[in-house]
Amino acid sequence: MVKFFANKELTDYWGQVDLYIGGSEHATGHLLYSRFWNMFLKDRGCINQDEPFQKLINQGMILGMSALIHRIDGTNKIVSKNLASEYQTQRIPVDISMLIGTTDEIDVDKLRNWRPEFNNAEFILEDGKFITEREVDKMSKRTYNVVNPDDICNEYGADGLRLYEMFLGPLEQSKPWNTQGLSGVYGFLKKFWNLYFNGEVFEVSDEEPTKAEYKVLHTLIKKVVYDIENFSFNTSVSSFMIAVNELQKLKCNKRNILEPLAVIISPYAPHICEELWSLLGNKESIEFQKFPILNEDYLVEDEIEYPVSVNGKMKFKIALPATLSAKEVEDLVLQNDKMGMLLEGKTPKKIIVVPKKIVNIVI
Repeated sequence: MVKFFANKELTDYWGQVDLYIGGSEHATGHLLYSRFWNMFLKDRGCINQDEPFQKLINQGMILGMSALIHRIDGTNKIVSKNLASEYQTQRIPVDISMLIGTTDEIDVDKLRNWRPEFNNAEFILEDGKFITEREVDKMSKRTYNVVNPDDICNEYGADGLRLYEMFLGPLEQSKPWNTQGLSGVYGFLKKFWNLYFNGEVFEVSDEEPTKAEYKVLHTLIKKVVYDIENFSFNTSVSSFMIAVNELQKLKCNKRNILEPLAVIISPYAPHICEELWSLLGNKESIEFQKFPILNEDYLVEDEIEYPVSVNGKMKFKIALPATLSAKEVEDLVLQNDKMGMLLEGKTPKKIIVVPKKIVNIVI
């Protein structure tokens, strides 16, 4: 006869589930039962933990744009959106795949063939078109507003879909889906890919990166590590876009930058990063690589660009060593030729220096 529920040494070792991610709807389902059983087992002395999960995150839903038509009560007449206020109507959700392009207009022939009840319906149009009512709603089969991920992958790639889902907003918030927004992340992926190419030719240099290039990379590492630990995936994607734009401006094609860059982005866009990793000459999959280590030395500013304002209006900028004291900054600004022209021989009434930020002079 078994005299213990489970090996105590093992239950103490494994403990709780580290992270539980589930929608708020789960709270009345398996989340409720898992907490009940955990508390029961704790009361019986079978386990030591008070809760089944160390961390719980309720992610928001992906919302869809439903399309609805208005059927006049007691008839089989269906009226276009902007005429519906003239009648007592029933709203009926219809399949968004019948919409024409990205408009709110529906293909009436498709609608007739969609369900038998619409075969002989009378459609009251406005300006020769039948316009549906659009409404943000939970994406579900019941409301016929589900976007087929296969169609998205065929047009934008699986990485485009993954990135856009994470870019939509904070994990905990519900977010409306808009297929048109995919063009932004798709454009980013093309920019990212082009960093490794000169036209159609793969071209990566073994030349040592500049400090500016290292700064872009390590700024990204610091931000993404923070974002991952805080489940802020949407801001990671924003940081990728900023870093790629900056590297593009620097015309960077250095291996010591682009190789770790692929590793950083790979959890978000694994397919394109795996391909680039292979082109870089690596044999082992990118998924086995260690995440790049932050070096804060590359983030230290050697020079600060101070905006100089006169009577509250910004007049010019001056680059000065970051190590200068406020008094040294003040002296160098007053010695600047542009400042001399603005003063016209006058003595400033007040000089305010905010170290490493701004200089404001009152005349």
